[in-house]
Parts: sequence; C-alpha cells; structure tokens
Amino acid sequence: MTLAAQPAPAVGLEHALAGLVAAASPPQGTSSGAWRWQVHRRMGAVRDALVAEVGGQSEAWLAARGGTTSRERGTLLARLGTTGAHVLADGDAPVVRRELDRLLVDLGRHVQRLHDLAYDEVELELGGSD
Repeated sequence: MTLAAQPAPAVGLEHALAGLVAAASPPQGTSSGAWRWQVHRRMGAVRDALVAEVGGQSEAWLAARGGTTSRERGTLLARLGTTGAHVLADGDAPVVRRELDRLLVDLGRHVQRLHDLAYDEVELELGGSD
C-alpha cells in the first residue's frame, strides 16, 4: 500500500463520535424524549462510520492487530444496536447514561487502535527511527 493511497483511518468515525459525545451531554432544559432521539440519531452516524471502516492490514505483522480491530468493530456494532434500543425505550435514564458512557469509552479506544495501526504501517513504509 502506498502512502498516497492510504485512507485516513477513523476520521469519519472520529467526527461521528464527537457528535455522539456532544449529544450525550444534553443542555439543561432539554426534554428526555428530544435527548434520546438526538443520541439515537448520532449513534446511527457512528454505526455508519464503523460499517464504512476499511479492514485488513497488508503487512503480516499488523494482521493480528487488524483482525482484533475487525472483531472489536463487530462487537461495537452489536453494542450500538443494543444501546440504541435502550436509549429510545428504557425509562431509567441513569442506567442508559452509564451504558452510553461505557460505549463512548470503548469507541474512543477503538479509534485509538485504528490510529496506532495507521501509524505503525506508515512507520514501516518510511523506515522508522532506527
């Protein structure tokens, strides 16, 4: 893979995640129903960004980590579906908030793993610091 052809990993996911983080902290006075709908819409954008991720690494030493991020992506997609249903239907707002906060942390870790993979691949292409 050449450097020019390499996609910017997680840029769309980062943008979608930032929107979800903003929606997860509603301004005072926002109705619960409006907050739930906004969070659910932002979760859809995150789901779309996860689905659009380019999978697989071309280098053998990155293949295992690439496989891990692919499995993690599948898990996150499933959790987005489950959490999205709870956001719209669950009456216990504190429980929904805790579940959403855990999901946001895990999504942030996933984005960081994608960045780490991209960095390692570029470092290999450019020769590293040794």
